[in-house]
Parts: sequence; C-alpha cells; structure tokens
Amino acid sequence: MKALIAMSGGVDSSVAALLMSDYECVGCTMRLFDADEAENKRENSCCSLEDVEDARAVCYRLGIPYHVFNFTDDFEEKIIKKFVDSYRRGVTPNPCIDCNRYMKFDKLFYRARQLGCDCVVTGHYARIEEQDGRFVLKKALDPSKDQSYVLYSMTQEQLAHTRFPLGGLTKDEVRRIAEENGFVNANKPDSQDICFVPDGDYAAFIERKCGAMKTGDFVTTDGRVLGRHKGISHYTIGQRKHLGISVGEPIYVVKIDAGSNTVVLGDESALFSFIARVADFNWIGGETPSEPVRCKARTRYRQQEQPAVAYPLADGTVEVVFDQPIRAITPGQACVLYDGDVVLGGGVIQ
Repeated sequence: MKALIAMSGGVDSSVAALLMSDYECVGCTMRLFDADEAENKRENSCCSLEDVEDARAVCYRLGIPYHVFNFTDDFEEKIIKKFVDSYRRGVTPNPCIDCNRYMKFDKLFYRARQLGCDCVVTGHYARIEEQDGRFVLKKALDPSKDQSYVLYSMTQEQLAHTRFPLGGLTKDEVRRIAEENGFVNANKPDSQDICFVPDGDYAAFIERKCGAMKTGDFVTTDGRVLGRHKGISHYTIGQRKHLGISVGEPIYVVKIDAGSNTVVLGDESALFSFIARVADFNWIGGETPSEPVRCKARTRYRQQEQPAVAYPLADGTVEVVFDQPIRAITPGQACVLYDGDVVLGGGVIQ
C-alpha cells in the first residue's frame, strides 16, 4: 500500500508520516501562497521556505521521497477569492474548511492518484471508521484538539482513501513522539488558523486585494442612525469591540446588510436565535434522511455542541432548530451536526 503524506512542516503531519511506516510513503507540501512575501509575516504562519525545509528534513530522516506541489493559482481562486468576496457580501467565511474541501481532499487527492497512491494522510485530529460497509467521521479522542468540524464536507470516497493517524493521540503525545525521533520541529509552535492573514487583520488584507471598502451607517434594529462605519469587512456578527462608537451601554453587531451597506447594532439579546438555515449541506453517510434528525449541532469551531433537531428540506437545505437559543449564529460559518462523536454532516449558514 502506498500513501501520500500531506506535510505542512509542523509536528502533527510529521508524526503522522512516522506512524504510517507500514505503508510505502511519499511526503509532500502544498505550496498555497507565498508566505515569505506576505506583509506582516509571523513566526506561526505556514507555507514559508522554513516550513518546506522542516518537512524535507523529516522526510530525509524517515527515508521517504518528498515533493513540493505548487497549488497557488487554485488556492487564490478557490480560497482567497472566496474569502474576500464573502466579507464584501457581509458574511463571515471559514477558509480552513474550504482549504480542506478544495485543496487537501480534491487537488491533493488527484495528485495522489497520479502518483499511484492508495490513500492521502494528514495530521488532522479526527478519526475514520468503517461500520456496516459505510465510513464514518468521528471526533478525535482528545476533545481539546478535535478538528472534525472542519472536515464535514468529506465524502464516502474520500473517507475510504484517507488516514488520520493522530485521531487517538493528544498533542503532548505527538510532541513526545517527535522528540523521541529527533524531529527538528518537535517543539515548533502551531500555525494559526487563517494562514494567509498572519497578522489577523482581515479588513486590511481585503483592502490590499480590492481597495478600500465604502463607509456607511451604523443603525439600530429600529432604523436609527448611530454613526458611520469603516466598511462592512471590518465587522462580524456578535462583535462588540473596535466599533468606534459609544452609546453609553454595551452594543453589538447583530446584522450586516451589504445591500444597504449598513451595520445593524443592538443589545446582546438580539444576537440569540433558535434557527439556523444551512445550505450546501453534505450528509456524510451519502443519503439525505427522510425524517427529522435529533442531534447536537455546532455553529462555531470551538463552540460546545447544542441539542437540536435538523429538518432536511425539499430544496436541499437543512433547517436546524435548537432546543435553546444560540448566540451569534453567523452567515458564512459552518453548522455541523453530531450524533455522539459521529459527524452526521454540515453546511454553510445562510
């Protein structure tokens, strides 16, 4: 059996490669953007020349071949362009989900087939199991590192040809294994979530890409104008800080209306809702349920799942109705459904 190991240069993917020693392994790094030319580059960003050299060093130590694949054009089109367009439309995207969907489990899968590999291996903290002839995606055993939320778009075909060797380990165990095997990146800091915006200033990144956003009005939920905003890309649902406006009491972003170029502000109670309408939904089992599904759901990456009922609708969307109101359900983020530690599926909040 032959495996293509996706190696970021970090400790997780390096240990994943080590743990696949019973396969014929080939290491690779996806060159997604030019981190060495990025403005405000930080040490915990990825895709740098240092990351490539760290991955190469681990492959040399393991005695396996190593390649660098240039996917920068695809990453620009599928990830960065969508990220920018989403913020300009007033929604808050999750580019890590898109990167897994379009890069690791699409472009990299295609390259794996070209190389004659039977599976793709990554350093994700999640598990895949086969049950009754179907594949299920499950949470990692370590809840503090679980990454199942960003993998909800995986198909049966992808799950059948993917390995997650770290799903049963903690981060401390992974670092210990790396140290015991002399890996140069054993104590390397984790890269941050949005790799192509290393300073976290999304609005500045968007303005570098497409120019300054138009200013507009802050308005209340009943339509009163409170002041001027800097451009809708500066804001997200639930935001309280850095609004540049004071009304004498806590106030939050409760809605972003790209059509009227307004940011709606209100008190915290306006952030709570029972319902999320979810589109582009992927049921991991491969079939849409014919009846409502009792489950738990998560609308943010690090959010605790909450009890809900998911109603599959005729148009392919899913209406998720929570038992208790949820704070700041945000268009563009993912809503992912769970049955215990099994991921049922997920999609994009509308």
